[in-house]
Amino acid sequence: MAHKAGFVNIIGNPNVGKSTLMNAFVGERLSIITSKAQTTRHRILGIVNGDDFQVILSDTPGIIKPAYQLQESMMDFVKSAFEDADVLLYIVELGEKELKDDAFFNKIKGADIPVLLLLNKIDKGDEEMLTSAVQLWQEKVPNAEVFAISALENFGVSQVFQRIIELLPDSPPFYPKDQLTDKPERFFVNESIREKILMHYKKEIPYAVEIDTEEFFEDEKIIRIRSVIMVERETQKGIIIGHKGSALKRVGIEARKDLEKFFGKQIHLELYVKVNKNWRSNDRQLRRFGYNN
Repeated sequence: MAHKAGFVNIIGNPNVGKSTLMNAFVGERLSIITSKAQTTRHRILGIVNGDDFQVILSDTPGIIKPAYQLQESMMDFVKSAFEDADVLLYIVELGEKELKDDAFFNKIKGADIPVLLLLNKIDKGDEEMLTSAVQLWQEKVPNAEVFAISALENFGVSQVFQRIIELLPDSPPFYPKDQLTDKPERFFVNESIREKILMHYKKEIPYAVEIDTEEFFEDEKIIRIRSVIMVERETQKGIIIGHKGSALKRVGIEARKDLEKFFGKQIHLELYVKVNKNWRSNDRQLRRFGYNN
Protein backbone atom coordinates (compact mmCIF):
# COMPACT_ATOMS: atom_id res chain seq x y z
CA MET A 1 0.00 0.00 0.00
CA ALA A 2 1.38 3.42 -0.97
CA HIS A 3 2.00 5.82 1.91
CA LYS A 4 1.44 9.58 1.61
CA ALA A 5 3.11 12.23 3.75
CA GLY A 6 3.74 15.94 3.54
CA PHE A 7 3.58 19.41 5.01
CA VAL A 8 0.33 21.39 4.96
CA ASN A 9 0.77 25.00 6.02
CA ILE A 10 -2.08 27.24 7.19
CA ILE A 11 -1.91 31.00 6.54
CA GLY A 12 -4.28 33.97 6.64
CA ASN A 13 -5.13 37.24 8.39
CA PRO A 14 -5.36 37.36 12.20
CA ASN A 15 -8.47 35.81 13.76
CA VAL A 16 -9.81 34.05 10.66
CA GLY A 17 -9.85 30.64 12.40
CA LYS A 18 -6.44 29.11 11.58
CA SER A 19 -5.91 27.71 15.07
CA THR A 20 -9.50 26.45 15.32
CA LEU A 21 -9.04 24.55 12.03
CA MET A 22 -5.68 23.15 13.12
CA ASN A 23 -7.20 21.83 16.36
CA ALA A 24 -10.19 20.40 14.46
CA PHE A 25 -7.84 18.44 12.17
CA VAL A 26 -5.59 17.19 14.98
CA GLY A 27 -8.35 16.53 17.54
CA GLU A 28 -6.31 18.23 20.28
CA ARG A 29 -6.01 21.82 21.48
CA LEU A 30 -2.45 22.42 20.30
CA SER A 31 -3.00 26.06 19.32
CA ILE A 32 -4.56 28.56 21.71
CA ILE A 33 -7.73 30.28 20.57
CA THR A 34 -9.05 33.63 21.79
CA SER A 35 -10.99 36.51 20.28
CA LYS A 36 -7.86 38.69 20.30
CA ALA A 37 -5.62 39.13 17.26
CA GLN A 38 -2.02 37.83 17.31
CA THR A 39 -2.89 34.93 19.61
CA THR A 40 -0.54 32.58 17.74
CA ARG A 41 3.08 33.72 17.92
CA HIS A 42 4.99 30.62 16.85
CA ARG A 43 4.74 28.15 14.02
CA ILE A 44 3.18 25.06 15.61
CA LEU A 45 3.17 21.61 14.00
CA GLY A 46 0.27 19.21 14.52
CA ILE A 47 0.69 15.68 13.14
CA VAL A 48 -2.26 13.54 11.99
CA ASN A 49 -1.46 9.89 11.31
CA GLY A 50 -3.36 7.15 9.49
CA ASP A 51 -2.31 3.71 8.28
CA ASP A 52 -1.35 5.07 4.86
CA PHE A 53 -0.78 8.79 5.50
CA GLN A 54 0.90 11.38 7.70
CA VAL A 55 -0.35 14.96 7.46
CA ILE A 56 1.99 17.50 9.09
CA LEU A 57 -0.06 20.64 9.69
CA SER A 58 1.53 23.97 10.49
CA ASP A 59 -0.38 26.78 12.22
CA THR A 60 1.20 30.21 11.72
CA PRO A 61 0.69 33.72 13.16
CA GLY A 62 -1.86 35.94 11.43
CA ILE A 63 -0.40 38.13 8.67
CA ILE A 64 0.21 41.69 9.93
CA LYS A 65 2.49 44.63 9.19
CA PRO A 66 5.14 44.33 11.97
CA ALA A 67 5.45 47.18 14.51
CA TYR A 68 8.32 45.76 16.61
CA GLN A 69 10.91 42.97 16.54
CA LEU A 70 8.69 40.26 18.02
CA GLN A 71 6.14 40.83 15.24
CA GLU A 72 8.92 40.73 12.63
CA SER A 73 9.92 37.31 13.99
CA MET A 74 6.28 36.20 13.82
CA MET A 75 6.16 37.16 10.14
CA ASP A 76 9.37 35.19 9.54
CA PHE A 77 7.44 32.10 10.68
CA VAL A 78 4.80 32.90 8.04
CA LYS A 79 7.44 33.36 5.32
CA SER A 80 8.94 29.97 6.19
CA ALA A 81 5.49 28.39 5.69
CA PHE A 82 5.81 29.06 1.93
CA GLU A 83 9.19 27.36 1.70
CA ASP A 84 8.42 23.79 2.77
CA ALA A 85 4.71 23.35 2.03
CA ASP A 86 3.37 20.52 -0.14
CA VAL A 87 -0.13 22.00 0.17
CA LEU A 88 -1.04 25.56 1.21
CA LEU A 89 -4.26 26.30 3.10
CA TYR A 90 -5.22 29.96 2.76
CA ILE A 91 -8.05 30.81 5.18
CA VAL A 92 -10.33 33.81 4.76
CA GLU A 93 -13.53 34.53 6.65
CA LEU A 94 -16.91 35.37 5.21
CA GLY A 95 -17.02 39.12 4.49
CA GLU A 96 -13.24 39.45 4.19
CA LYS A 97 -12.03 40.87 0.87
CA GLU A 98 -8.24 41.10 1.02
CA LEU A 99 -5.05 39.92 2.70
CA LYS A 100 -3.28 42.54 4.84
CA ASP A 101 0.01 42.15 2.95
CA ASP A 102 0.19 42.38 -0.87
CA ALA A 103 3.53 40.54 -1.06
CA PHE A 104 2.10 37.49 0.74
CA PHE A 105 -1.03 37.63 -1.41
CA ASN A 106 1.04 37.64 -4.60
CA LYS A 107 3.00 34.65 -3.29
CA ILE A 108 -0.26 32.75 -2.79
CA LYS A 109 -1.47 33.61 -6.31
CA GLY A 110 1.89 32.61 -7.77
CA ALA A 111 2.33 29.42 -5.75
CA ASP A 112 3.44 26.38 -7.74
CA ILE A 113 1.96 23.98 -5.17
CA PRO A 114 -1.75 23.17 -4.61
CA VAL A 115 -3.62 25.97 -2.81
CA LEU A 116 -6.90 25.31 -1.00
CA LEU A 117 -8.74 28.54 -0.21
CA LEU A 118 -10.97 27.92 2.80
CA LEU A 119 -13.87 30.34 3.21
CA ASN A 120 -14.42 30.05 6.98
CA LYS A 121 -17.19 31.11 9.39
CA ILE A 122 -19.94 30.49 6.85
CA ASP A 123 -22.30 29.92 9.81
CA LYS A 124 -22.15 33.73 10.30
CA GLY A 125 -23.84 34.57 6.98
CA ASP A 126 -26.59 33.59 4.53
CA GLU A 127 -26.57 31.83 1.15
CA GLU A 128 -26.41 35.05 -0.86
CA MET A 129 -23.31 36.23 1.07
CA LEU A 130 -21.69 32.83 0.58
CA THR A 131 -22.35 32.72 -3.19
CA SER A 132 -20.87 36.19 -3.77
CA ALA A 133 -17.88 35.42 -1.51
CA VAL A 134 -17.07 32.18 -3.36
CA GLN A 135 -17.24 34.06 -6.69
CA LEU A 136 -15.02 36.89 -5.36
CA TRP A 137 -12.29 34.54 -4.15
CA GLN A 138 -12.40 32.34 -7.25
CA GLU A 139 -11.66 35.48 -9.27
CA LYS A 140 -8.98 36.78 -6.86
CA VAL A 141 -7.12 33.46 -6.51
CA PRO A 142 -7.80 31.51 -9.72
CA ASN A 143 -5.11 28.93 -8.89
CA ALA A 144 -6.95 27.85 -5.70
CA GLU A 145 -9.68 25.30 -5.00
CA VAL A 146 -12.35 27.02 -2.88
CA PHE A 147 -14.03 25.23 0.05
CA ALA A 148 -16.76 26.72 2.25
CA ILE A 149 -16.30 25.63 5.89
CA SER A 150 -17.04 26.39 9.51
CA ALA A 151 -14.03 25.23 11.55
CA LEU A 152 -15.84 25.99 14.81
CA GLU A 153 -18.90 23.91 13.84
CA ASN A 154 -16.71 21.27 12.14
CA PHE A 155 -18.64 21.76 8.89
CA GLY A 156 -16.76 20.88 5.70
CA VAL A 157 -13.56 20.07 7.62
CA SER A 158 -13.49 16.34 6.76
CA GLN A 159 -13.91 17.09 3.03
CA VAL A 160 -10.92 19.45 3.14
CA PHE A 161 -8.88 16.84 4.98
CA GLN A 162 -9.71 14.16 2.37
CA ARG A 163 -8.63 16.54 -0.40
CA ILE A 164 -5.36 17.23 1.43
CA ILE A 165 -4.57 13.50 1.55
CA GLU A 166 -5.31 13.19 -2.19
CA LEU A 167 -2.86 16.03 -2.92
CA LEU A 168 0.04 14.80 -0.76
CA PRO A 169 3.01 13.13 -2.45
CA ASP A 170 3.88 9.48 -1.93
CA SER A 171 6.39 9.46 0.91
CA PRO A 172 7.32 7.56 4.07
CA PRO A 173 6.38 9.34 7.34
CA PHE A 174 8.63 12.18 8.50
CA TYR A 175 7.86 11.67 12.22
CA PRO A 176 7.15 8.63 14.43
CA LYS A 177 3.53 7.56 13.98
CA ASP A 178 2.64 8.17 17.63
CA GLN A 179 3.92 11.77 17.63
CA LEU A 180 1.34 14.56 17.88
CA THR A 181 3.51 17.70 17.58
CA ASP A 182 7.08 18.96 17.33
CA LYS A 183 6.81 21.08 20.49
CA PRO A 184 7.97 19.98 23.98
CA GLU A 185 5.66 19.78 27.02
CA ARG A 186 6.88 23.11 28.39
CA PHE A 187 5.68 24.88 25.25
CA PHE A 188 2.08 23.81 25.95
CA VAL A 189 2.37 24.89 29.58
CA ASN A 190 3.51 28.33 28.40
CA GLU A 191 0.73 28.57 25.82
CA SER A 192 -1.98 27.54 28.31
CA ILE A 193 -0.92 30.27 30.75
CA ARG A 194 -0.64 32.83 27.95
CA GLU A 195 -4.12 31.95 26.73
CA LYS A 196 -5.61 32.78 30.15
CA ILE A 197 -3.78 36.12 30.16
CA LEU A 198 -5.15 36.92 26.69
CA MET A 199 -8.64 36.12 27.96
CA HIS A 200 -8.58 38.10 31.20
CA TYR A 201 -6.39 41.18 30.63
CA LYS A 202 -7.02 44.16 28.38
CA LYS A 203 -5.15 46.57 26.10
CA GLU A 204 -1.39 46.05 25.81
CA ILE A 205 -0.93 43.67 28.77
CA PRO A 206 -1.35 40.32 26.92
CA TYR A 207 1.02 41.40 24.14
CA ALA A 208 3.75 42.43 26.61
CA VAL A 209 3.74 38.98 28.24
CA GLU A 210 5.90 35.92 27.62
CA ILE A 211 5.98 32.75 29.70
CA ASP A 212 9.09 30.83 30.77
CA THR A 213 8.53 27.43 32.40
CA GLU A 214 11.62 26.96 34.56
CA GLU A 215 10.72 23.60 36.12
CA PHE A 216 8.72 20.62 34.84
CA PHE A 217 9.00 17.50 37.02
CA GLU A 218 6.79 14.54 36.15
CA ASP A 219 6.04 11.73 38.62
CA GLU A 220 3.70 8.79 38.12
CA LYS A 221 0.62 10.68 39.38
CA ILE A 222 1.53 14.39 39.38
CA ILE A 223 3.43 16.99 37.34
CA ARG A 224 5.05 19.82 39.29
CA ILE A 225 5.48 23.00 37.25
CA ARG A 226 7.06 26.36 38.03
CA SER A 227 6.47 29.09 35.44
CA VAL A 228 7.45 32.74 35.27
CA ILE A 229 5.27 35.36 33.58
CA MET A 230 7.55 37.96 32.00
CA VAL A 231 6.29 41.53 31.56
CA GLU A 232 8.04 44.66 30.27
CA ARG A 233 7.25 47.16 33.07
CA GLU A 234 6.63 47.27 36.84
CA THR A 235 3.10 48.65 36.31
CA GLN A 236 2.26 45.60 34.18
CA LYS A 237 3.54 43.32 36.93
CA GLY A 238 1.06 44.87 39.38
CA ILE A 239 -1.83 44.44 36.95
CA ILE A 240 -0.98 40.79 36.29
CA ILE A 241 -0.86 40.02 40.04
CA GLY A 242 -4.02 42.00 40.87
CA HIS A 243 -5.43 42.95 44.29
CA LYS A 244 -3.92 40.60 46.90
CA GLY A 245 -2.86 38.26 44.07
CA SER A 246 -6.45 37.56 42.95
CA ALA A 247 -5.86 38.04 39.20
CA LEU A 248 -2.76 35.82 39.15
CA LYS A 249 -4.58 33.17 41.18
CA ARG A 250 -7.39 33.03 38.60
CA VAL A 251 -4.88 32.53 35.78
CA GLY A 252 -3.20 29.73 37.74
CA ILE A 253 -6.44 27.90 38.56
CA GLU A 254 -7.75 28.02 34.97
CA ALA A 255 -4.40 27.05 33.41
CA ARG A 256 -4.02 24.15 35.86
CA LYS A 257 -7.45 22.75 34.91
CA ASP A 258 -6.62 22.87 31.20
CA LEU A 259 -3.21 21.29 31.74
CA GLU A 260 -4.71 18.46 33.78
CA LYS A 261 -6.97 17.67 30.80
CA PHE A 262 -4.07 17.96 28.35
CA PHE A 263 -1.61 15.76 30.28
CA GLY A 264 -4.16 13.49 31.98
CA LYS A 265 -2.50 13.95 35.37
CA GLN A 266 -2.76 16.05 38.50
CA ILE A 267 -0.88 19.34 38.10
CA HIS A 268 0.81 21.45 40.77
CA LEU A 269 1.42 24.85 39.17
CA GLU A 270 3.41 27.72 40.74
CA LEU A 271 3.30 31.10 38.97
CA TYR A 272 5.61 34.07 39.46
CA VAL A 273 5.80 37.45 37.71
CA LYS A 274 9.07 39.16 36.71
CA VAL A 275 9.93 42.33 34.81
CA ASN A 276 12.06 41.76 31.68
CA LYS A 277 12.35 45.25 30.19
CA ASN A 278 11.57 45.65 26.49
CA TRP A 279 12.01 41.93 25.78
CA ARG A 280 9.91 42.25 22.58
CA SER A 281 12.64 44.39 20.99
CA ASN A 282 15.68 42.52 22.34
CA ASP A 283 17.34 40.00 19.99
CA ARG A 284 18.87 37.96 22.80
CA GLN A 285 15.58 37.69 24.69
CA LEU A 286 13.63 36.84 21.52
CA ARG A 287 16.06 34.01 20.76
CA ARG A 288 15.68 32.76 24.33
CA PHE A 289 11.91 32.52 23.88
CA GLY A 290 12.17 30.68 20.56
CA TYR A 291 11.91 33.60 18.12
CA ASN A 292 14.65 34.83 15.73
CA ASN A 293 16.06 31.32 15.37
